[in-house]
Amino acid sequence: MTAMRQPESAVDISGRFKVGPGQPFCLLAGPCVVESEAVMREIAVKLKEMAARLRISLIFKASFDKANRTSIHSYRGPGLEEGLALLAAIGREFDLPLVSDVHESIQVAAAAKVLDLIQIPALLCRQTDLLQAAAQTGKPINLKKGQFAAPWDMAHAVAKIRAAGNGGLLLTERGSSFGYNNLMVDFRSLPLLRELGCPVVFDATHSVQLPGGAKASSGGQRHFVPTLARAAVAVGIDALFMEVHPDPDRALCDGPNSWPLARVEPLLRDLLAIRQSLPTPHLRPFSTS
Repeated sequence: MTAMRQPESAVDISGRFKVGPGQPFCLLAGPCVVESEAVMREIAVKLKEMAARLRISLIFKASFDKANRTSIHSYRGPGLEEGLALLAAIGREFDLPLVSDVHESIQVAAAAKVLDLIQIPALLCRQTDLLQAAAQTGKPINLKKGQFAAPWDMAHAVAKIRAAGNGGLLLTERGSSFGYNNLMVDFRSLPLLRELGCPVVFDATHSVQLPGGAKASSGGQRHFVPTLARAAVAVGIDALFMEVHPDPDRALCDGPNSWPLARVEPLLRDLLAIRQSLPTPHLRPFSTS
């Protein structure tokens, strides 16, 4: 069962634009992890140009510290201080709002000084202290649904954030565990998440991840990214999350499920065409009665 539907409203991103019903489509995109300044700048400038051409909103994404990598030997990123500094520089140079993930409550205050949107990783979506610390900053939150969680289970995580006085909340679907080293997407989750009164995001790249499938790291099936993204837009979403890279096979994190930067705009054009064809009620909450 779903919780009683809450009033849905768009989420304000630092006064720049809103994400939600009646708003332009939004893209959350960037590399999985903060890499070199050159790579970050290349991705940022091309994404910004695409967003301007397509008239969509853009939030630049990169993780300053991937604390949940499979192996102790995997690259985690430059860390809190250096990673946030580089993100801040990208935001200033290209006039882009920023999103990154926090893994511990102790990171939240520093992250909130730089980020326009604070992301809670899927594996941490039940961590009360982390959720409330992020919520208490007053910054909007992108809460990812756990791979282990049913859509209606997220009502409890949403309540934890709202209890801290923060109503600026996006919910992201990123696939559910399916046996070992595999994920699947149940597209019924998108309208069910919307029933919780939050704009809905679909993570098209983590949804094709094969967790731990490369033994010491995660594998992925990036060729399925367009298939899942098109289906999600057809069901009705407010924003799309994608990890992108100029050369995914050389990416320092999540390369197997990252989408090539050169192929982002053609895919977005397809998705916007699908979205344009939908009747407006298709994007609104549905009734389960």
